[in-house]
Amino acid sequence: MKWVTRSHVHVDRVACPWLISRFVDSEAEFLFVPKSQVDRVAKEAGAIPFDAPGVELGHHDGQCSFEAIIAKYDLQDPALLYLAKIVNAADTDRLEAHPLAAGLEAIATGYSLRFPGDMENLEHQFAVYDSLYAWCRLQVARQAK
Repeated sequence: MKWVTRSHVHVDRVACPWLISRFVDSEAEFLFVPKSQVDRVAKEAGAIPFDAPGVELGHHDGQCSFEAIIAKYDLQDPALLYLAKIVNAADTDRLEAHPLAAGLEAIATGYSLRFPGDMENLEHQFAVYDSLYAWCRLQVARQAK
């Protein structure tokens, strides 16, 4: 399936493709376009829009797009839900809401400076999210004891 979002990826627009490709659609193809073209490209390409104004898989009621995807696809993994708190805090400028949020924001900014191409940025940052998810799994397991 094709998925489309705004170009110049940052926290949520890296976290969402990671989430989609790892838990929703292992054969996902991502398209990155200017914000003004998301709706048109979604229609023309038959792509699912995410993290863009006015779309179902966007920001709603204080939740970020990562959380909208979790809800839409009924993902129940406690580690993903924990990761969602970090992503939300980093993406919605509420860095104080989670102790790792400022670090995730800094990492996202650093990767954007090093890899300004959206696909190249994703390729490098997916390892960050794989590692952060592994850490979240460990935290959830420790809390369950």
